[in-house]
Amino acid sequence: MPRKLPPLNALPSFEAAARHLSFSRAAEELNVTHGAVSRAIKHIEEQLDVQLFERATRSVRLTAIGEPYAEAVREALDLLAAATKSASARHLDNTLNVSTSDGFAGRWLVPRLYRFHQANRDIDVRISTTGRLTNFRDDGIDIAIRYGTGNYPGLTSELLTGEEVFPVCSPRLLDGDRPLRSPEDLKYHTLIHDGFPIDWATWLRSADVTTVDAEGGLTFDSATFAMESAAQGEGVALGRTMLVAADLAAGRLIRPFRHALQSPSQFFLVYPPRAIRQHKIKTFRNWLFAEMTSSVAKPEPK
Repeated sequence: MPRKLPPLNALPSFEAAARHLSFSRAAEELNVTHGAVSRAIKHIEEQLDVQLFERATRSVRLTAIGEPYAEAVREALDLLAAATKSASARHLDNTLNVSTSDGFAGRWLVPRLYRFHQANRDIDVRISTTGRLTNFRDDGIDIAIRYGTGNYPGLTSELLTGEEVFPVCSPRLLDGDRPLRSPEDLKYHTLIHDGFPIDWATWLRSADVTTVDAEGGLTFDSATFAMESAAQGEGVALGRTMLVAADLAAGRLIRPFRHALQSPSQFFLVYPPRAIRQHKIKTFRNWLFAEMTSSVAKPEPK
């Protein structure tokens, strides 16, 4: 039997006006004009052939028919909203939104992500590398990989791995007229910068090198571009353990010197405390730690 329904697109205007007892406040809430609210309610009244509001010059109030009808409409809209949210949540439950830096994503995570997809066909991963610190409340992020001290109040923070900083370059720089044999030989080569807090000046001081200009060279705003420039033989960059592991294993980059500087920051997996109850987050968390253990034991070529 067909349902007899009012004009559904007019119901939000009626419900808001009944709740505020004001067409103007309803219009403001719904971001429409006062006239649009008035026309929507009149449309319902004409369809039902009843009067829902008693209108005065500067006020309105519900009629004896309008008051119980408003309550019923409010319950119906709340029920519809809850059902919509539930249906949307079931769809989004298969999507995992991960926030991390472009360097970690491009140099470590993305080359391995195909294995996660192969093992977890029911989870779609979306990577965000905006650099904006997530709050997990209204930005849609489920889990984050952060480089820092691990102090994130109100969040679960798990150490993924520490990191060392050391020069890397193309194997070609070990040959030629000015082969790279010791840190002092860096004065004959282009230094590549990427804005990382541990810069060339810091590393050179730690290596007791005073004859190299730490400021000149090439500068990139991305570690990915800096490492690629080094791999192409354009100069020497400061590599970081997790970001150059694949290129070192593949031979695209080498460590010309043994000296390394321990970074005070480390990689942490960060998420809201209760989030680990979700299948998609727990699954990704466990996979990530397994991959991290494997890559530390034996770096994988890119």
